[in-house]
Amino acid sequence: MPETAEELYARAAASLRSPPVHEWETFPFRGKLEPRTLEPPLAAEAPRQGAGGLNCSSCARADESYLWTDAHWRLTALDEPSGLPLILLLESREHFAEPGDLPDELARELGMLLARIERAIRAVGEIGRVHVCRWGDGAEHLHWWFLARPLRMPQLLGSFAAIWDDVLPPTPRAVWEDNQRRFLAAFLA
Repeated sequence: MPETAEELYARAAASLRSPPVHEWETFPFRGKLEPRTLEPPLAAEAPRQGAGGLNCSSCARADESYLWTDAHWRLTALDEPSGLPLILLLESREHFAEPGDLPDELARELGMLLARIERAIRAVGEIGRVHVCRWGDGAEHLHWWFLARPLRMPQLLGSFAAIWDDVLPPTPRAVWEDNQRRFLAAFLA
């Protein structure tokens, strides 16, 4: 029988550990960290922004504010430059909450689109890797993140790339906009 949230909490809270991330070359900070106290499980999950498609900011957003759209998908960049050279988000046009909610036809289309977007980001130049991420804890509308890691920057490898994005100074706006233009040229070719 699976462990309940309460059982997991009781076991975990008694034995929190600090992984040796301070020894990893990719960890963005110096020194050892101490884990926060693990809070007990809530009575219920908090509703995400746009839950059930109600007051969903993605559903309400106009197509003109996206880099690219089609009948099923919309692709956008962050509003402002961040530390990584390019970050894009792919959203379903229709309001779906989870990948498993997609009809099979859209799921197949999604797989091809994820690969196409990743290839076009690499074509921007000076991109070492593209991390494709799905978190979805903040907003219910189905979306994927594409994080472009700069070439030859081994400290930015792996899952810490998202944290490095917050640590690094923002990419100059002209470079950030040029990266979007280069992406679109490769994506639409």
